Amino acid sequence: MDDTDRKLIALLRQNARLSVAQLAAKLGVSRGTVTNRLKKLEDEQVISGYTVRLKPEAEPDQIRAWMGVLVEGNQTRAVTASLLGEPGVAALHDTNGRWDLLAELRADSMAELSKVLERVRLIKGIANTETNILLASFR
Repeated sequence: MDDTDRKLIALLRQNARLSVAQLAAKLGVSRGTVTNRLKKLEDEQVISGYTVRLKPEAEPDQIRAWMGVLVEGNQTRAVTASLLGEPGVAALHDTNGRWDLLAELRADSMAELSKVLERVRLIKGIANTETNILLASFR
């Protein structure tokens, strides 16, 4: 990836609905260049997909939480694979500090969140977890 690719990705992060013509104008390159770079980034799976970001008020009843996960010994790969297979885990991050992994959880009710927490805590290789429910999001 070069500087143009990074700028292209930054523009898409802000608004993935920009047209190829708009992207080309903002980058100061031709539409063909943007099309070719997008295809290359997609083929190499640098860009693995496009999504929709909703403002928190759009899903007022959805419960979101962050879970810190402490992994026993050298079982990070197995725990990561298990967490990625858990439907309640919306995102998973490797981190430093007190927790080995940080998981973003989503559920439609407190009862569903409780079930997600129970399933996660039963994963072999997890030594400890701590969950914080998001009360409000500002950005």
